[in-house]
Amino acid sequence: MNKKWWKEAVVYQIYPRSFMNSNGDGIGDLQGIISKLDYLKELGIDVIWLSPIYKSPDHDNGYDISDYYDIMPELGTIEDFDELLAGAHQRGMKVIMDLVVNHTSDEHSWFVESRSSENNPKRDFYIWHKGSNGKEPNNWAADFGGSAWNKDEKTVEYYLHLFSKHQPDLNWENPELRKAIYAMMRWWLDKGIDGFRMDVINFLAKAPEFPDAPVIDPDRPGDYVHGGALYANQPGIHDHLQEMNREVLSHYDIMTIGECHFMSPQEGRLYADESRHELDMVFQYDIIHSGGDLETLKKRVHAWHQEFKGKAWNTINLNNHDTARQVSHFGDDKAYRIESAKLLATFVLTAPGTPYLYQGEEIGMTNANFPHIEHYRDIKMLNGHEELLESGKRPEEALSELQLHSRDNGRTPMQWDNSQHAGFTQGTPWIGVNPNFKSINVADAEKDRNSVLHFYQRMIKFRKKNEALIYGDYIPLNNDESPIYAYKRASNNVVFLIVLNFSSEARVFVLPLEMREKTLELLLSNYRTLSGEDKGELALNAWEARIYDVR
Repeated sequence: MNKKWWKEAVVYQIYPRSFMNSNGDGIGDLQGIISKLDYLKELGIDVIWLSPIYKSPDHDNGYDISDYYDIMPELGTIEDFDELLAGAHQRGMKVIMDLVVNHTSDEHSWFVESRSSENNPKRDFYIWHKGSNGKEPNNWAADFGGSAWNKDEKTVEYYLHLFSKHQPDLNWENPELRKAIYAMMRWWLDKGIDGFRMDVINFLAKAPEFPDAPVIDPDRPGDYVHGGALYANQPGIHDHLQEMNREVLSHYDIMTIGECHFMSPQEGRLYADESRHELDMVFQYDIIHSGGDLETLKKRVHAWHQEFKGKAWNTINLNNHDTARQVSHFGDDKAYRIESAKLLATFVLTAPGTPYLYQGEEIGMTNANFPHIEHYRDIKMLNGHEELLESGKRPEEALSELQLHSRDNGRTPMQWDNSQHAGFTQGTPWIGVNPNFKSINVADAEKDRNSVLHFYQRMIKFRKKNEALIYGDYIPLNNDESPIYAYKRASNNVVFLIVLNFSSEARVFVLPLEMREKTLELLLSNYRTLSGEDKGELALNAWEARIYDVR
């Protein structure tokens, strides 16, 4: 396995519109990010990943791009971006961009031309089909609800949109479209960015005949059906990515990370296998989506490690802009918020793979759980709520069903201090601030040496000092239903034992026989009292995390 800078890096995802606002309009911006670069450096971050900042009408918070070569006016200008990039590089940090090329905005000039007539040269840049028996071409459902097809009255044909109707899918079978995308990628790389996070990159190739998705519920055959199996990991996707690597990626010292859904470890390895020359890494969403079930989490981490070992590089993260906050999903965000936030930090920074942190997790930010649907902004949440009401659910039932996994949980403004709007803006924030900002914020955390923030700083330093936590083998010790998660990271003669109590109750971990004759030196814990082991047993407090040196 080759050593690479991006394997050793700690990545921090910024959701720009919610990170820091500099001009009082309530929307986070590039100058706001610039003002916090020293904060990120102090935290120990190596790579900043920016969610989309391109020009966009903003139907899906920037994931509907109308101009790949410009910046959304609310976020700033190209000059602001150049200042941000230079400032990060001066501090020894790298910057990667979100690459959104499965779809564009319906206001992109390509699509404006494409829909103008069936004979337009850009027509084939998108996926157009005639209807079937007076209806959509197939029964695929859009991820945001309803059909994945929208009828365009001018040419009386349907275009595909796997997400919002304002996000038409690009046709990657068109070589001219691919050339245009590659030219855009080179433009940003030549500007000096350090890589790409690639949005739903395994969706680029669709099943060629666009067949109907299988109907799961025979009592509802007319429903739109999620067709993920027919547009994820399809034949041709690896040809596209190998061409992208050959034409663009291989010419730069950069990192690439793929957002890939509907994927097993075996499929994931095909994208990240170093010998295949496609991507450097892929996110492992079945780990993030393990339902908060610890046994499932253990088994999935092990499965991905076993499949990738010696062939491809792993990633590890538990939340992002599309998910619940990790301390609300995997931890205890009430009685043991601080302890469980530190435990999750220990896990993410010692499990195999490049760790990806999401803004706010370093202070233990929680789900907002807004009490009314009017407080939410996420199009997926709003559409889902409407569909539940139409199915007969009461408003409070619909809200309760969607709250935990609403994407807006990760999109509330960063909580900088306990002043109005958490110090995020002098104006009115585009989405409400989590009401707990008075007690959970950066300013207070910086003053408290026992805070979640300072624990993250210590853990990041610890990871960087110990190569066994980066390149070492991962050896699980209990993939069972126990609330304790224990594993070793080992490299040469260095062995670390990590023991995590994913429980709000005290627990005992019995050491494996082969470790009872070893000397265990406790190096780090999320509790102030650093206790050792007694007669082959470790007595753990609720949500306690420990790291031992094993000799």
